[in-house]
Amino acid sequence: MTMLCLFVAIQLQAQVAVQGKVVDAQKNPIPYATVMEKGSKNVTVADANGNFYLNASSATPTLVISAAGFKPSESVFAKGTDIELAIAVKSYDDVTIVGSRSTTRTKVNTIAPVDVINVREVTSRTGQLDINQLLQFAAPSFNSNRQSGSDGADHIDPATLRGMGPDQTLVLLNGKRYHQSSLVNLYGSRGRGNNGTDLNSIPAAAIERIEILRDGAAAQYGSDAIAGVINIVLKSGSTSNEVNVAVGAHNAKYRLDDKSIDGLNYNVSYNKGFSTKKGGFLNLTVDLNSRDHTNRANTESDPTNVARREFGDPKVLNTSLYVNGKFPLDDKAHLYLFGGLNRRKGEAFAWTRFASDSRNIPAIYPNGFDPIITSGILDHSLTAGFKTKMKAWDFDFSGTFGGNKFDYGVKNTLNTSLGAASPKTFDAGGFSLNQNTFNIDFKRKIDYKEGLNVATGVEVRNENYVINAGEEKSYKSYVAGVPPGSQGFPGFQPSDEVNASRLNLAYYLDLETQFTKNFTLASALRFENYDDFGGTANWKLAGRYELSPMLAVRATASTGFRAPSLPQINFNSTITNFIAGTPVEVLVARNNSKVATQLGIPALKQERSQNFSYGFTYSNKSNFNLTVDGYAIKVKDRIVLTGQFSDTDPDVGALLTSLNVGKAQLFTNAIGTTTTGVDVVASHTARFKGSRLITSLALNKNLIKINEVYTNDQLKGKEDIYFDLREKYFVQESAPRTKVNLGFDYTVKKLTTSLRFVYFDQVALANWNYDPTSLDVYDEQFVTDLSVTYKFAGNIQATIGANNLLNVYPTLHNPLLTESGGAWDPVQMGYNGRFMFAKFRINL
Repeated sequence: MTMLCLFVAIQLQAQVAVQGKVVDAQKNPIPYATVMEKGSKNVTVADANGNFYLNASSATPTLVISAAGFKPSESVFAKGTDIELAIAVKSYDDVTIVGSRSTTRTKVNTIAPVDVINVREVTSRTGQLDINQLLQFAAPSFNSNRQSGSDGADHIDPATLRGMGPDQTLVLLNGKRYHQSSLVNLYGSRGRGNNGTDLNSIPAAAIERIEILRDGAAAQYGSDAIAGVINIVLKSGSTSNEVNVAVGAHNAKYRLDDKSIDGLNYNVSYNKGFSTKKGGFLNLTVDLNSRDHTNRANTESDPTNVARREFGDPKVLNTSLYVNGKFPLDDKAHLYLFGGLNRRKGEAFAWTRFASDSRNIPAIYPNGFDPIITSGILDHSLTAGFKTKMKAWDFDFSGTFGGNKFDYGVKNTLNTSLGAASPKTFDAGGFSLNQNTFNIDFKRKIDYKEGLNVATGVEVRNENYVINAGEEKSYKSYVAGVPPGSQGFPGFQPSDEVNASRLNLAYYLDLETQFTKNFTLASALRFENYDDFGGTANWKLAGRYELSPMLAVRATASTGFRAPSLPQINFNSTITNFIAGTPVEVLVARNNSKVATQLGIPALKQERSQNFSYGFTYSNKSNFNLTVDGYAIKVKDRIVLTGQFSDTDPDVGALLTSLNVGKAQLFTNAIGTTTTGVDVVASHTARFKGSRLITSLALNKNLIKINEVYTNDQLKGKEDIYFDLREKYFVQESAPRTKVNLGFDYTVKKLTTSLRFVYFDQVALANWNYDPTSLDVYDEQFVTDLSVTYKFAGNIQATIGANNLLNVYPTLHNPLLTESGGAWDPVQMGYNGRFMFAKFRINL
């Protein structure tokens, strides 16, 4: 032991702190470049301003520096001298900043606002173990909250950008379209009636950085990009050999029992790079993430007023395998391959059936029961492509094969109509969505003015959506008048089954011209044609003007669209919903159902949008960056779920009674909305002798207004049902109107302390009282995060910390009236309280 301590001490003394900056040929900083000391395991990543801090073996180490889109550099470090990288003019594997197809565009000079999040740095200093929660606290315009009692949304977290719908943000993986989830968000969740993308299917350990384009981009990238684009860039290269281990748990404040610690989380991942012939690489990531239940089924004001005995996070086991590879054929061409598999098993709480409940059978559950909805979710994504140089053109051909499959089960439950002979476990069926996309892209730079970048291409996408029925006992009632199927989640019926496909063909043209050294103008035009509802054309214009080397103004204007998804067109199911604590069978009817026809609701059509942004950027090229961007997004024919039509309704009541359901909701183009707001992002780096302080501030202020509700003659007098008070507030309050992140990272030698404050504005929701004067108001809240990181001997790093250090919760409300049945709806920072964690990173 003494010898080991002596060895560690010698290693610590041998380390020398070196500080420098990575820039391009124009002396612009290159953010997030990888800096590694040759012949050692000492490695770091530059910050957003290109500055890096490395513990090296000497004061003049040989550094190997690499960054996407630039030639790698190897040189002896010289104090006080910037390290310059040249653009990789013969490298066609770079993933450019999203929002531009120009290979010379970087974060500091983008025409539209882009956030670049270095996942390695963020995950090493925070407790979040999945991408949704990481972005919730790292990007102010991004919002995602875990659900409880929301059926499938408990297993796949809905996420939004700028308060828009989960399906109005396009997700890319290495610049290629990533598939959507097959799940439609329904009760209790944000974005109801939408199916978004499951970001948590991609492990953080496999990601190098995340680029968030906060601007409408349907004309550039296609449907779903109304609110913006999230581009996830996978780790590349052959030098990594890294193990990460993390463990954490929640410190509960509100519980029915006397436990103070719950929700154990742990994560183990391994990332390894391999060299291939001719300078290629294969990067592999294996990841295991486990999360246990939390339980917050209590209220402080009246502990006996409990709608559910179990309310909290689902239990989840997430396993992933991801790869990213480049295989050169010669100096002009290479093959590439990336993607992965994610398998998730979940167990989520459904609403309690108490002992005296008519849906309980005391012979089976004398004390009542809490059904558990189980999930088996499989995501797969694989992109294979070929890039080459064809005269003056860069050519890229690729195929992406992705899909999501969701299978439901229910356990700790029963079918009331089967009496004491009922089984306790059921197969409830499920659904799947597959998207296969083929792209042919060309781009080149033309010697015109200061440079003209031209990009054009074709995209063909085939989609297939399937619903499979569950076993008969999961959906059938064997006694007239007795609620059907498995309690907690009735299975899909044969009448729900569907197998629908469609084909989409798109053409695009991008032009980006730098007319002078100070003025850049970009334009995009895209035509798309869906074989099930027709074609559309959209455009975008964007400009940037440098008033000085430090100050620039920028603006964009665009039109957009979002085609109704296959799940929105075809989903059909009967679900037990609790309305003010009373269970009711609710039919979610597909758009072409008899219910929709009798109400005169037309076939779904595309959402149409207009998007404007305007702002300025300031950078003093050394230690301070500031961007301010205002925006306005107007959407017509937005697709949502209607309110609930009852079996007492004169138009559809008899039909609902014949279907053995009490209420019905439908998908429809119900509303028009306008979203306005502003994003402010600032960062500053202060350097002292032997230490560094990075200060960052990010603010999003967002307001959503419902302009109009579209009805027809048959719905006159039913406007308050068609889109009722509760549904209006779920749209308007889908995100806090103001969200602010303030962070401080102080590094001295091998020790880094990170302190972060997050402000969430108040959120107001209508409850089951349907009273606009008696809303559930969740007051504004501040959340404090603190962590300390220490680097041992160059290859081991340890972090301890706490998220929500002061154990802050949203405002308590009556569980019998909230949508969730708990004391809180899923708002702001969530309801789990303090999270204590420890993390370890080992470079092998």
